[in-house]
Parts: sequence; C-alpha cells; structure tokens
Amino acid sequence: MKLQHEVYLSMGSNQGNRKEHLERAITEIHQHLATVVAVSSFYETSSWGYQGATFYNVVLKVHTHKTPKWLHKQLQKIEKQFGRIKTSDTYEDRVLDIDMLSFDTLISDASELTLPHPRMHLRDFVLVPLQEIAPQWMHPVLQKSCKECLEMVTEKTIQKKLDAPNTNALIWKPEPLNYLVVEGNIGAGKTTLATKISEDFNAKLVLERFADNPFLPKFYQDQNRYAFPLEMSFLADRYQQLMEDLSQLDLFKEFVVADYHIMKSLIFAQVTLHEDELKLYKTLFDIIHREIPKPDLYVYLYQSTESLLQNIKKRGRSFEQQIAPEYLNQIHERYFQYFKTPHGFPIHVLDVSGMDFVKNQVDYLQILGEIRGMLVS
Repeated sequence: MKLQHEVYLSMGSNQGNRKEHLERAITEIHQHLATVVAVSSFYETSSWGYQGATFYNVVLKVHTHKTPKWLHKQLQKIEKQFGRIKTSDTYEDRVLDIDMLSFDTLISDASELTLPHPRMHLRDFVLVPLQEIAPQWMHPVLQKSCKECLEMVTEKTIQKKLDAPNTNALIWKPEPLNYLVVEGNIGAGKTTLATKISEDFNAKLVLERFADNPFLPKFYQDQNRYAFPLEMSFLADRYQQLMEDLSQLDLFKEFVVADYHIMKSLIFAQVTLHEDELKLYKTLFDIIHREIPKPDLYVYLYQSTESLLQNIKKRGRSFEQQIAPEYLNQIHERYFQYFKTPHGFPIHVLDVSGMDFVKNQVDYLQILGEIRGMLVS
C-alpha cells in the first residue's frame, strides 16, 4: 500500500518572465505543499481557447498525503501569490495558471474540482509534457494513454520544446547510493520515512516483517518466557529477507532502502535476553552478520522516549500499548553504545523529535537535506 498520492499538475504562464514564474512556482510547491519528483521540459505554446500571448507550459509529478481539496486550495493561493487575478470566467492572459490533471486514479465531478481535469485530453500542451515524464499514464475515465489522447487532439498549440527547468537543487538524485538503512527505536518513524523515500526516489523498499512474527504479542505479555524464541525467529527472518532482497538486483529501481539493519537483532537481544541465552545467541549472530552486505549509509532517527510513547499510542497496535519507558530507554542506550564501536559504514544520528515529516513538508525536506549532505561529505 502506498503512503502517498500520485498527482500530476500542469502549469502555464504568458505574462512577464514566464520561465522565472514557473520555476519559482515549482520551488514553492516543493518546499511547502508536495514533493516534486519529476518535471517535464518547458514547451512554448500558442494560447488555447482564446487569442492571447504565447505561453510557457510544464507538467509536474508530485507526491502528497493531503486531500485533493486541500491541495487545490493551496495551489490557488500560490496563483494569487504570483499576482493572478481572475477578471472573468473566460480564458485570459495570466502570470501563473496551475491545473490539477489527475490525483491517483480518482474520478470526481465536484463543482469546485473535477478529476481528472475535464479538458486535459483535448490539450497537446498538457499531453505532450505529461507523456514525457509519465509515458505509462492512463486517463482514469477514457482509459487511454497520452499517445492515444494526442491522436484525438484537433487544435495544435505547441510551437517548440525548450530545455527542462534546473531542478538539481530540488529533486535529490541519491548517487552513488546503493543501500540505505533508516533505523530507530520503536515508534521513531523509520518505516514511514523509508517508505516515503522509496516512493519519492524509486527505491526498492525492504520492510521488517514484524507483523508475521507469532511470538511478538506473547513477548509483550511475558518477556522472560518468550524473549529467546522471539529474538531467534526475528534473526532468522531478517537474515533470510535481507539476503534475498539485497542479492536480487532490480533493474527498475535506483537503490535499496530498508527500515532495519541486521544489527538490530543483537541490540534488542542485549536488552531482552539473559546472560546465558545472549551468549548462545551472539555465537549464531556473529556467523550470520558476516554474510550481510553493509549499507552505504545508516541513518538513525532519534526521538525522545516521551515522543516514542505518544507515537506508539497513536498508531494503536494493541500488543505495543504495554511497552514501558524503561524498555525504550534501554534500547536507546544499546544503540548508542553500538554507534561508538567500529562498524565499517557511516552512521548518522538525526534528532527528529517534534518533527512530522508526513504532514509537514518543511520537516521532510530538512531530513532529506541532512541525508543528502551526509552522502556528499
């Protein structure tokens, strides 16, 4: 299941410095509303539906967790911020025009926002740049591709294709990253961030299969009895999953991002197991650990224990509700002890206490900026 919605936006300007207006609007959307993940080239086009000045047009692909209604209102605010004033319901020259073309495969005929855009299949200045960045896109109503829709367009407006806007400062290209680990304590947000990164940057996602472990609910009820079978089953499952997922090359993905590292097994075992059990466990762990590929970057999300408890309560997993603060504190301590030892790959701790990198775009971009900085440092 996807964490975010896939949205396509069409933007146009035919007043003032058209290129600058569109580039500034792209930046505004990315920094405050939604993550821009793809941008088409600019296209110079004649006006459509009326006699007006020549336009610059561009299409964006963005990811957001927001609703169509919310995003639509925010896009209208950006239009006004750039000085657009609608004087009538007819077509007219404009500093900035932003249309929502599609929102996932949603079909809606609400008066304030019709999805997909009711005239997009008639406009080559929409379909051509859309096809450039999303050749597999299908019209949710017509069930036709961009190419098929273009064959029906009667009014040709595109005069020439121009260079694509410079988005290097916006769209992160995680090179030469091959394997990224996002770790953290229980409730730190590691799965959410790993999922978001995988969607935004076309990465293969590896998530811990904790929900399939039959010992986990029993462990939270009786830790002494179920600690050893729990840790052994986790170790076996993590080893199998990582060896399979990291060894199988996916030609259609840019890199791998995982929400756990094999070292997590030993860290939790040090908290939950008795001394004699831990000695046996570590013997097996050391054999397994040597075979697991090392990440190019390991990011640990730190949140205060109070924040972790709030997150655990909010997500509502019944078997987690009895987790004690002391248990979370012990896990914190073990992680930080591990960070002090040689490990053979870069580890960076990010304090995300008080951040909401799903609802707050600024928080998400700050985290991405820090990760980006780690890769180039």
